[in-house]
Amino acid sequence: MAEAGSVRAAAEQLVVTQAAVSASLAALQRSVGMPLVRPDGRGLRLTSAGEQYAAYVHRILGLLDEARLAAAAAADPERGELRIAAVTTAAEQIVPRLLSGFRRAHPHSGVLLEAGNRDRVRALLEHHQVDLAVAGRPEPGWDVQVHAVRAHQLVVVGSPELAARARAAAGAAAAGETGDAGMLPWLSRQPWLLREPGSGTRLSTEALLADLDITPSTLTVGSNGAIRESAAVGLGVTLVSRDAVAQELASGRLAEIAVPGTPLHRDWYLLANPGPLPLPAARLVAHVLGSSDFQLPGPPA
Repeated sequence: MAEAGSVRAAAEQLVVTQAAVSASLAALQRSVGMPLVRPDGRGLRLTSAGEQYAAYVHRILGLLDEARLAAAAAADPERGELRIAAVTTAAEQIVPRLLSGFRRAHPHSGVLLEAGNRDRVRALLEHHQVDLAVAGRPEPGWDVQVHAVRAHQLVVVGSPELAARARAAAGAAAAGETGDAGMLPWLSRQPWLLREPGSGTRLSTEALLADLDITPSTLTVGSNGAIRESAAVGLGVTLVSRDAVAQELASGRLAEIAVPGTPLHRDWYLLANPGPLPLPAARLVAHVLGSSDFQLPGPPA
């Protein structure tokens, strides 16, 4: 019901009758002693109590699946399944190289890689639907264990033509020209390409624009690939992980723009829920620490 939004949709997903779903829902609400759903137009919406209950159910189901996989890995250690989630940039640029070496060492291990924005990755880990996650700095209040850390940078990039205009604007200001010359006025006139809501990079971009005290127009582009192509053809500038545009910077399709306050220094974090790791996840952590740029985390700040 939480995902389906209506008795009819839930019945179709479960391949049962609507009466069966309604009866089960009524029995569940009687057992917990409070309403978990309320009418919402033609469908149903979770109450605040229902949202809390559903969050625990997600975790319980994830733990059951985790227990099954842990038992399977114990019975046949070389055929366990590694479940990992990563924010989009890390899933595209960082994790595949880690998995390549891991698979060479453990060729019979299964791998499930989920990619999404920061909110999606957090939900997958919290619900125990994955065992490891690669993401940015954990938010305050997120109860996770950091197993490894790798530095990276966020940089502003655009097409070579736009980068040349940015340098010209900065040079004009340095030469004492008046009017709207200068990097900040130039940046305020450029469209900024943003990731979708829920993206950590989008939040960093919004914070940078606030620090620069500029309010440019924005275009929301929902993937790193689309961001790279849009920037390369001159649709605007964007703040992006250097990892995500390394090839384009090397080839000259994109150019870094020297925006005040950048590059922003960030870290990738290899995260897990507190407690013992399943065997495949523990093996990946050992592989990452032994054969990549990831390092053990330092003491808490």
